Formats: sequence, C-alpha cells, structure tokens
Amino acid sequence: MSQNLTPARVPTPGKILSRELEARGWTQKDLAEIIGRPVQTINEIIRGTKQITPETAIELSQALGTSAEFWTNLEAKYRLHLAVKEKKQEEKEQSITRKSQLYTILPMSEIIKNGWIKKNRFY
Repeated sequence: MSQNLTPARVPTPGKILSRELEARGWTQKDLAEIIGRPVQTINEIIRGTKQITPETAIELSQALGTSAEFWTNLEAKYRLHLAVKEKKQEEKEQSITRKSQLYTILPMSEIIKNGWIKKNRFY
C-alpha cells in the first residue's frame, strides 16, 4: 500500500530564516549588512514574497554556516508545495463547474436516484 503523505503546513524558507536570525540575536538589517543586500530583500524573503536565488543561497550559507543546498532545497520544496496546492484548487474549481453544467442540462438528481449512474462516478 503506497501513500503520499503531505505535511499539513510547509514553512516558507523565510520563516526558517527568521527563526535562524532570532536564534542568533540578529536583525534583518544585520543580515543585510553581512551579505551586502538591501534590508528590503531580506524582508521580502522572510515574508515569502521573494524567492531565494542560488546566489542568495550561497550568501546565506556563508553567513549562517549552512549549505547553499539547504536554502535552495527549502525554496524548491516550498514552491512545489504552492504549485500542487494551486493545481488542486484549479481541479476543484473545474469539478464544480463541470457538475454545475451537468445539473443545468440533465436531471442529475433523478439520474442518481434511479441508480443509472453512481454519485461522483462520471462527473
């Protein structure tokens, strides 16, 4: 039996970065000065509105004593999670639209009630 387990929540790389700064007693401004980036860039990464590029991952790894792969993997997994979540939402919306169209053109309640098709089997 194969199961695809997905975490209930996937933290943004920025959340991990924020926790790392907090553990070190650093501010966003401190990190920005260390890696030579604008504070706004660090803030956008922490808020999750800016992705961690490979270049930024290298700088973070040097500043924090981690690997660049750590940061690029966090970013890739988070973006993949968002893409899957978005795809599932699109599929749900398409399913609702399809059901609505079927109920508009066919007496679906009667068809299901009579057992001609099983509920949710064909639509």
